[in-house]
Order: sequence, then C-alpha cells, then structure tokens
Amino acid sequence: MDDIEILSKRPGSLQITNETSDKTTERLVKAMSVVPVSVTTNTNKQAVIPKNIVSDPGWFNGNRTKFEDWWRGMQLFLKSNRVIETNNRITAISAHLRGGVAGIYAQKKLDKLNEELET
Repeated sequence: MDDIEILSKRPGSLQITNETSDKTTERLVKAMSVVPVSVTTNTNKQAVIPKNIVSDPGWFNGNRTKFEDWWRGMQLFLKSNRVIETNNRITAISAHLRGGVAGIYAQKKLDKLNEELET
C-alpha cells in the first residue's frame, strides 16, 4: 500500500477541492516568496502571479567596462516585461542612460522621438 492509499483511507487526511481558500492562497504566496498581483479572469476568479522575475538593470553612465553586463541585463529586462515595439524599447533603454556620453546619446534619441511624434 503506497502513501496515497494510506492517506485516502484516513477521513479528513486528504482533502481535495476545486476551490482555493484565501488562507491557502496566502500560505502559497508566502511559501513562494512572491508579491501577488491580482488579475481578473473571464470567470471573475482571481489568480496570483509573481511580479517580474528579472530585476531592473539600473543606470548606465557610459562606463565601457560595465556595458556588456548592463546590456545583457537590459535585454533580459525588456524581454521579461514584454517590451516589443521599437519605440517603446528605445524609450526604456534611453530612460536608463545617465550622464556623460550615455546621457548625451539618450537626449539625442529623446529629441528624435519627440520630432517623430510631432510630425
């Protein structure tokens, strides 16, 4: 006799339901160490989904020795946030460029995007 058979023969030891209680959901969220986000589905039930698993890559200030790591992080960040449209990608990347040559480049890109939007 396996463990499942033993548990199923004990009354109340194995409880299977189609509904998830609030307490069960809270325990699962705590166990998974994620912050829940409420999503309304077409059946008006709420699902618990984790926040983005890829952290923000932070600012890039033009330091070439740190570029490769920052760029890899930025690409993963964009993919995990489903930033697909070209102008949205440019905006997101430009928003992470600060100071020096990187800041000048970001300003030029912003000016160009603004011109395109005005025309």
